[in-house]
Amino acid sequence: MLSRNIYEKTSKLLKKHDQEQILAFWDKLDSDQKNRLLSQIEQLDFTKIDNWVTNFVKKAPYASINADFEPVGFYKPEPENAEQQKKYDNAVKLGKKLISQGKAAAFVVAGGQGTRLGFDGPKGNFPISPVRKKTLFRIFAENISAASEKYKAVCPWYIMTSPLNYDQTVEIFRSNNYYGLEKENIFIFQQGTLPNFSPEGKILLADKSEIACSPDGHGGCIRALHKSGALEDMKKRGVEFISYWQVDNPLINIFDPLFIGLHAHDKAEMSSKALRKNDPKEKIGNFCLIDGKVTIIEYSDLPDEFAAKRNPDNSLVFELGSIAIHIINRVFLEKFISEDTSLPLHSAVKKIRYIDQTGRKVESQGIKLESFIFDAVPLASNSIVLETIRSEEFAPTKNATGVDSAESTRQMITDRAASWLEYAGVKIPRKHDGSVDCSIEIAPSFALEKDDLKAKLSKIPPIKPGAKIYLE
Repeated sequence: MLSRNIYEKTSKLLKKHDQEQILAFWDKLDSDQKNRLLSQIEQLDFTKIDNWVTNFVKKAPYASINADFEPVGFYKPEPENAEQQKKYDNAVKLGKKLISQGKAAAFVVAGGQGTRLGFDGPKGNFPISPVRKKTLFRIFAENISAASEKYKAVCPWYIMTSPLNYDQTVEIFRSNNYYGLEKENIFIFQQGTLPNFSPEGKILLADKSEIACSPDGHGGCIRALHKSGALEDMKKRGVEFISYWQVDNPLINIFDPLFIGLHAHDKAEMSSKALRKNDPKEKIGNFCLIDGKVTIIEYSDLPDEFAAKRNPDNSLVFELGSIAIHIINRVFLEKFISEDTSLPLHSAVKKIRYIDQTGRKVESQGIKLESFIFDAVPLASNSIVLETIRSEEFAPTKNATGVDSAESTRQMITDRAASWLEYAGVKIPRKHDGSVDCSIEIAPSFALEKDDLKAKLSKIPPIKPGAKIYLE
C-alpha cells in the first residue's frame, strides 16, 4: 500500500504549483491506479509548467516580428550561370557520393491519423496512388528501396509516430513484410507528449488516474530521436545527414543528391526546401533573414503588410514558403541534447476530451502545447534554402476533397508522371483544356527521377486516352 507520506508529499508539491486538482479522485483509485498517476506526476517538470502556464496558457503568446527582417537568399531549382552550373554539378556528385557511402538516412514524422481524410488509422496507411492505390508508407518504402539499389547503399528509415498510432504503425509494417525492406533498417519510435491545460492553466485529467496529454509536435522529434536510441543507431551506422519530411507528401524526393550536396558543400547544419507561394497568405511558413539567420515565420504570424509587400517587378518580397522538407546534420541534433537546448513552444486552442470535477467525461476548449522543428533552423551555424518546383515535390494530403486533398494529390501524381514521360519523349493524351487524359503511376523502381526514363523508352507502351498506366 502507498503510504500517507507519499500522498502528502505529492499533494504539497501540486499545491505549491497550483495543480492540486490532479489528485481530485485519489481516494477512489486502487493501488495500481495510484502508482500509475504518481508515475505520471513524477515525469512533470513543474518549473517549466509554471512558465508555460504564465506565458502560453493564460495569455496568447505574442509573435514579435523584427521590422528589419529581410528576404532570404536561396538556390534556384536550376543554376543561373556557368559558375553556378559547375557548383550544382559538383554538389550532385558530392550528394551521390554521400548517399553511396551510407551517410544519408530517411526520417518521416508520421504521428497523424487519417481522420480528416475520412480514414480510420495512421495517415501513412492511407491509399493514395492513382492506379495501384499504394499507401503513403508503401510509396516511401519503394522510394527508399529504389535509392538503396541505385546507390548500392543501405539507406535506413526512421519513423516517428504518436503514442496513439505507434502500435498500429508497427503492425502495419509487420503485416506488409516491411514493404520489402530489411526489418533491421527500419526504426519506428514514439514522440513525446505534453499535458493539456484548461484556459485557467490547470492540467486536465483524461481519466481519474490519467493526465490528459497530446503529442509534443514535430519539434519533439529531437528528444524522441535521442530517447528512443535512434540517434545512437544513426551514429553506429555512420549516418551524418538526415532527410526529414512529413507523412502526407507522397511526391517527396527523399534522397536528392543536389540538396544533400549543396548542404554538405556549404557546411550547413540544417537546410530547407522552399517553393514560391501561390498567394501572399498561403498557409505555409515564410522564409526570411533575421539577424543574419535563416528563419521560418508561421503564416499566421506574418503581418499582412509584410506578406503583401512586393518588389518593383511585382513579385512578392517574401515569396518563399516552407514545405517541411529539411536536411539535418546528426551532430547538430546531438548538440541539442548535450547542451539541453529546447525549442520554443507554441500554443493552440483546441477541443480536448477530459473529465470534469465530478468525474464526468466532457469535451471543451483547452490549450495544447507543441514545438515545431522549423524553429531549429535559426539555431544552425549555417543554413541553405533550395527552391523546388511545387508540381515536382509538394502534394500535401490533408483533406478528403478540395484543396490539399487526396483528390488533388492523385492528380498531381499523374501530372508529374506525365511531365516526366513527355520530357523523355513519350506522347501523353491531353484534353482540350490541356489536362492529362489518363491516370499514370510510375514505380520508383522504374524511375526515381525523370532522367531515368530515357533508358526505359522501349518498355513504355503507347498511352491512350482514358487509360490507366502503371510502369514498373
